Amino acid sequence: MASASPPLKQEPSVEEDGPNPKRSRIDSLDSLGPYISSKDNGKNFTYISEIPQSCQDEPCVLGVDEAGRGPVLGPMVYGIAFSPISKKDVLKKLGFADSKQLTEEKRDLIFDEMNQKDYATESIGWAVEVIAPNDICMSMLRRTKRSLNEVSMDSAIGLVRKAIEAGVNIAEVYVDTVGPPEKYQAKLKQIFPKFKITVAKKADSTYPIVSAASICAKVSRDHALKVWTFREGMEPGIKFGSGYPGDPVTKNFLGTYELVFGYPRLVRFSWSTAGKALEKKAYDVEFEDDDDEQEKQKITYGSEKLSKYFAADRNDQRKRHEYFRERCLEHVADI
Repeated sequence: MASASPPLKQEPSVEEDGPNPKRSRIDSLDSLGPYISSKDNGKNFTYISEIPQSCQDEPCVLGVDEAGRGPVLGPMVYGIAFSPISKKDVLKKLGFADSKQLTEEKRDLIFDEMNQKDYATESIGWAVEVIAPNDICMSMLRRTKRSLNEVSMDSAIGLVRKAIEAGVNIAEVYVDTVGPPEKYQAKLKQIFPKFKITVAKKADSTYPIVSAASICAKVSRDHALKVWTFREGMEPGIKFGSGYPGDPVTKNFLGTYELVFGYPRLVRFSWSTAGKALEKKAYDVEFEDDDDEQEKQKITYGSEKLSKYFAADRNDQRKRHEYFRERCLEHVADI
């Protein structure tokens, strides 16, 4: 069992988006949506709650789970929750259970109570990482590919490390697995040798602390979709559903969206569902080499400068064409 860490000064939650992070706090369901809507939904971000003093003074159990792994659109959210081992009654009192088995209203109610009730805020902390859909796509389609399992594991490991850095006195870790649980557990034990680690299938149905993490992840993802803003200039109020394959609203959105270059960044275009739709409806674009231009590019010593073949000047701040700015088309490197 890990030894207790010295008490740390409690500070408001940190927004992990730059060298000078802003201080902000989610203290209820009402503040969750505005916090998420203030973020750039094309980038990943992490939120960690205030750390209860009891989680610094006493050995804690920490749970890990995700929401939104399978949908064709929207972010994937990883969540952790932590609480002193001695406070199991608090987890039971809040009614934690597998978030997928709870109604949306029940999940919201539990999330609200765990952030507002004194007995809960004094005993439970949590954190989430919201992984942008375009980041998932780029990871899976880049030249050196990262699988969804790798993205998931890296997020879980990163959140545990952030909890350690924040002063949480972790003793036991329970994780809902991705891939074979034995391999995942061995990997985590190698990284965190001082902790008792259990990786299992359906851990959110077995361990209340994983259920707590599951609810934080699921509620955060639900509200990320509710406050989603299209940078592509689409009409406000457009309905796109939950992103799950069986959702008729999602099917309608994917089937009726006017494709030219592809879907907005809400959609995970690395998913086969989106890929098949693109093959059917998107426009094919061919870029042909101009013979005359090729002739101009031939080296003729004495008439052309060799410097033209070196990298462009990094200080060149030419303004991007309005066409690309309006459609949020960006130059992407290292894919």
